[in-house]
Amino acid sequence: MDTRFAIRARGITKCFGDVVAIDGIDLDLAQGQIHGLVGPNGAGKTTLLGLLLGLAVADRGRLEILGRPVGRSLAAPDGVAGFVDGPGLYPSLTARQNLAALAALRGREARAAGIDDVLDQVGLTDVADDRARGFSLGMRQRLGLAAALLTRPRLLVLDEPSNGLDPAGKKHVHGVLTRLAADGTGVVLSSHRMDDLEALCSEVTILATGRIVFSGPLSKLAAENSELDYRLLTSDPQAARALAADTAGIGVVDDAGAWHGAEVLVVRALVPALDELVVRLVQGGIAVRELAPVVSPLEAAFLSLTEQQEAVR
Repeated sequence: MDTRFAIRARGITKCFGDVVAIDGIDLDLAQGQIHGLVGPNGAGKTTLLGLLLGLAVADRGRLEILGRPVGRSLAAPDGVAGFVDGPGLYPSLTARQNLAALAALRGREARAAGIDDVLDQVGLTDVADDRARGFSLGMRQRLGLAAALLTRPRLLVLDEPSNGLDPAGKKHVHGVLTRLAADGTGVVLSSHRMDDLEALCSEVTILATGRIVFSGPLSKLAAENSELDYRLLTSDPQAARALAADTAGIGVVDDAGAWHGAEVLVVRALVPALDELVVRLVQGGIAVRELAPVVSPLEAAFLSLTEQQEAVR
């Protein structure tokens, strides 16, 4: 058993009849790491999350969670909590009553965490005695996170936890997950929100048609990606355009237009060429006020890799 890893999967395959939901997946998640899971609808994300939560059993392969091999029974492995397809709540009960009911089912380990404590962690103390049926989607997601925290999990598995959250709520949830990881909890986070994954995750896995098309650090994904379009806002747009056109590896996109009322330049480049352009701009006395990808590296890689996988089916 290797207790450094929250998850070790080798050759995991799961079929439903003739449909291969996930096909020979290998995955490592170190303890204290937030790992993003992304893929188009039908890629196998929900199936993989279900295997981690004990809602399904793999047909082939080996899965270890928190250093222990996962057996053939449908039960959440010890130390694992989370939700798939949204948290299951009792609409007629209050937030506090929902957690009390779950704590009673889960026993002493859940009660030790403290209902008031987990409500405070997710920012629901003020509505603890309100019925869940009146909660917004974002509040239900936070209550689901509170329910998962009742057992003080060492592996947290979450499906679209930022659904319905306003900016303040998202910031709060991000803070909770970051603190959990800092304390050694492994987190698997499935989301269609690329900005959430880039803000939280040190590594990501991209699934397509049941297979992994990329798994590793975000920095590696950006380095391996093809050219990206970058939005460049400077103190002298005309001079910047001329300098960009004269820099090897830089392509100037003609339909740049304006960005929030300011003239903006869009350039297409790999990272090394972009670095060279920034150096030349600064040396030329041109201030760089903003430099950002038009489409994030994760989103660009997601589109490219999943489209390639679909093309070879």
